[in-house]
Amino acid sequence: MQDLTEGVARFRSDVFPAKAELFAHLATHHTPHTLFIGCSDARVVPELITGAEPGDLFVVRTAGNLVPAHAPGADGVAASIEYAVAALGVKDIVVCGHSACGAMTALAEGHDLSGAPAVADWLRLASASVARTAADGDVPALVRQNVLAQLTNLATHPSVAKALAEGTVALHGWVYDIPTGRVEDLTAAAA
Repeated sequence: MQDLTEGVARFRSDVFPAKAELFAHLATHHTPHTLFIGCSDARVVPELITGAEPGDLFVVRTAGNLVPAHAPGADGVAASIEYAVAALGVKDIVVCGHSACGAMTALAEGHDLSGAPAVADWLRLASASVARTAADGDVPALVRQNVLAQLTNLATHPSVAKALAEGTVALHGWVYDIPTGRVEDLTAAAA
């Protein structure tokens, strides 16, 4: 915890003063241009990877960067997506998977998740991705397939479907490689 409190002190003494004008603007303006849906993995830091400034990204992080297909009822992921698209008017949505993803590794290698029932239930959302991945144990292939499946799920959300039909939002699927820093754009390759 001391590292965090020292980090806050450095933020207040060094970072905040250098960006005081930006933070003054952000106090009254919330206009991110991109909804970034990534994994909860601590090694994946959207703002660092993209070079984004505070206020640029509306970030949603879930285990395995999973996006449940739209369904009625309370859902924090769906609410965040709807807010980003319908209220904030983001122009782009990125779903970003990554190398060495623990969630995808567990699925690809058939790990026993009986000791983590909530995780097991959540990861069932990736069952279609697992079924579409040709080889068992192929984590990189599953990571890629999962990103594409989450883009499909995104399109089931009414706010996203409407924005896609109106041409006001674009979907992007990325895979971040932790050891090299490379970002592969799956949607550019598919276009």
